[in-house]
Amino acid sequence: MSYRMRGTYFESCNCDVACPCGASNLRLAATNERCTVLLAFHIEDGEVDGTDVGGHTVAMLADTPGQMIEGNWRVGLFLDDTTSESQRKALGAVFAGAQGGPAALFAPLVGELLGVEALPITYADDGRRHSVRIGDAVDIEVEDFAAAEEGTVMTLNGIGHPAGPTLAIGLGVRSRIQAFGLDIDNTGKNAHSAPFAWQA
Repeated sequence: MSYRMRGTYFESCNCDVACPCGASNLRLAATNERCTVLLAFHIEDGEVDGTDVGGHTVAMLADTPGQMIEGNWRVGLFLDDTTSESQRKALGAVFAGAQGGPAALFAPLVGELLGVEALPITYADDGRRHSVRIGDAVDIEVEDFAAAEEGTVMTLNGIGHPAGPTLAIGLGVRSRIQAFGLDIDNTGKNAHSAPFAWQA
C-alpha cells in the first residue's frame, strides 16, 4: 500500500488567536472548552495504490476537547462528489490513517466517526485568500496575515502539523458550517494555510 499527493491546505477553527494546539504540537489547550475545526485539503496531483486522485478535495470536520491530545475527536469527512467509487475508497483509506504517512497522525485521536458525505466541493486559492464551499454545509474563506510594509505572509515554523512544519497565520473572513449535527460559526477566528506534500 502506498500513496503520494501534493496540493494546498487550510483550516478554520474557533480559537481566538493563532491556534495554541498547532503551535505546541497539541500540548497546549485551545482557547475554548471545545475545538471545532475544518481541515480542507485540495489535491493538485496524487495517486493512492495506482488510483489517480488529483484534482479532488477532501475536508475533515472535527469537534474535539480543548486539549486535543486527549483524543476522543468527533470527526466527519467530506469527499468531492465528482470522485469515483475507487477514488472515494482510496481517499477514505488515506484519511482514516489506514495507509500510514502524515495523514495517519489523526487516526489515534479519533473516537467517533460522525459520517462521510460526498457533496459538490468548490475550492479556491487566490494569493493570500483560500476558500471552500461544500454543498449547503460549508462556506469558508480565510485570509493569511501579512506584514504591513513588505507583504510577507506571517507563519508558524518548526511545528509538528500533518500538513507540514510551516503554517501561515490567518483569519476566517467567513466560516459557517452546518453538518453532522453541528452548527458552527468561526467567522473572525483563527485560520492557517500551507502547501502540503505527502508520501507513504
